Amino acid sequence: MNPLALLVEDESPKLAHIRKFVRESFSNISVVDARSVSSALEAIETEDFDFMLLDMSLPTFDVGQGEQGGRPQGFGGIEILRHLEMSGTNLQTIVLTGYEAFPDETGELIGLETLRNRMMDEFPLTVRQVVHFSSSLEGWKVSLRDGISSILGSRKYG
Repeated sequence: MNPLALLVEDESPKLAHIRKFVRESFSNISVVDARSVSSALEAIETEDFDFMLLDMSLPTFDVGQGEQGGRPQGFGGIEILRHLEMSGTNLQTIVLTGYEAFPDETGELIGLETLRNRMMDEFPLTVRQVVHFSSSLEGWKVSLRDGISSILGSRKYG
């Protein structure tokens, strides 16, 4: 059985870019898209994914024609990770974010390295890697390929 990945990303260009890269790098991986916190949680409840590629900034609900998708969440990805932890679901995750800095709960800006350290500390069984995505740079591709290879290498597929 081929690996199944959940790609959680609300921005169409970024989603297409990541999807294309995964398809070209790992032809055997099937990818399911989710575009919000709620659709990601629903997908996790109904499918048995091998790993997840997760954006940090997500709307609460899928954005439809003339809709905003509910409250935008700068840390919507963390809400998904906390749900996984509370439900006892160990879904290996690579976080892909286009931002280099985030306001934390106090409003203080934290850099990508600080975010990476906090996420690895809070979700040590789930978060495998935090990757900075930039459509104009190639470094994210190497990091993502290595992360996916590491996850797939720890499992057997027929």
